[in-house]
Amino acid sequence: MISQQTIDIVKATAPVVAATGPKLTAHFYERMFSHNPELKDIFNMSNQRNGDQREALFNAICAYANNIDNLATLLPAVEKIAHKHTSFMITAEQYQIVGGHLLATIDELLSPGQEVLDAWGEAYGVLANVFITREEAIYQENEEKTGGWRGTREFTLIEKTQESDAITSFTFKPADGGTVSNFKPGQYLGIYLTPDAFEFQEIRQYSLSSAPRTNNYRISVKREEGGKVSNYLHNELTVGDTVQLAAPAGDFFLDVPATTPVTLISAGVGLTPTLSMLDALTEHQASVHWLHATENGSHHAFKDYVNTLADKYDHISATTWYREPLATDRPAEDFDYQGMIDLNAVASQLIDPAMHYYFCGPVGFMQHVAKQLIELGVQEDNIHYECFGPHKVL
Repeated sequence: MISQQTIDIVKATAPVVAATGPKLTAHFYERMFSHNPELKDIFNMSNQRNGDQREALFNAICAYANNIDNLATLLPAVEKIAHKHTSFMITAEQYQIVGGHLLATIDELLSPGQEVLDAWGEAYGVLANVFITREEAIYQENEEKTGGWRGTREFTLIEKTQESDAITSFTFKPADGGTVSNFKPGQYLGIYLTPDAFEFQEIRQYSLSSAPRTNNYRISVKREEGGKVSNYLHNELTVGDTVQLAAPAGDFFLDVPATTPVTLISAGVGLTPTLSMLDALTEHQASVHWLHATENGSHHAFKDYVNTLADKYDHISATTWYREPLATDRPAEDFDYQGMIDLNAVASQLIDPAMHYYFCGPVGFMQHVAKQLIELGVQEDNIHYECFGPHKVL
């Protein structure tokens, strides 16, 4: 438990810390990587360069300080971050390193005095212990599953399939010939890459893009312009190559009774977690609506597969939006609507107070979808979403 004195000091000084803005987290990361360069093998340095990780950390610090007397409100965020941390194999010792640099950063930028530093140190220690405890539970759960493991495990690429001009699927099986652990549709894999051309080890999380299988995993990756890892996977990784994988993780997953109607909404490569969900919903007892938006036919991944499921199963329907169709794209055959996704076009299918909505895609797209769902009267508890990269609140 946190002492009342600590709560009072942290809440009183939180506005001062918040006023430093991005300067705080920029100083923190520069300090930490200078003193502990080995952590560059864990952190996504691309997110460091574009500022996403700094923004996420700053928001987390402010949220914790403002809710230090009501930690229950932070539990959903703790769960999301804890799953991501296990995919990076974060250890208790690394929490000590981070805490030391965070306190030093506050001291160097603000010189608040020892009493304030002690209060923030106590508050950080309590939060760190929450994460350490939860993450150890996830590590143990992953290890104890049939086909499970702790740490990383060697896998062999057995199939590489181009799904569109931008997206390629990669299927991996354990190099030891064993089985793989089950996962919840919507979760992701952590992939560890150390090719000679990389300055640091690169770790990424990619959504599993099929229903659970007993002896392999499939991810589907979009080639990102300038993306070090995605371009390596597309251009360099070949069948027979091996990689290290962390066990499936993630708090965004399909979790509804078989009688609950479901709508899956995606844009671009955001279809990967929802495709896993769709794959798992073929025997669902309620309606399932697949709504997908993409640029045009050349970018439309898994079109034939989804249409086959919609034709085969009466409870599954599929609707597609092309933002800018090609001259060869056929209305009513290749796509249903042109432009941005508009839920009003299919509102009659969606107006059901029991329905749950799962969606994924670029942040702007998800904000657009969330706004439409709220305007349609959907309750917040029925809305579930996943951000690729550092989490953002829609």
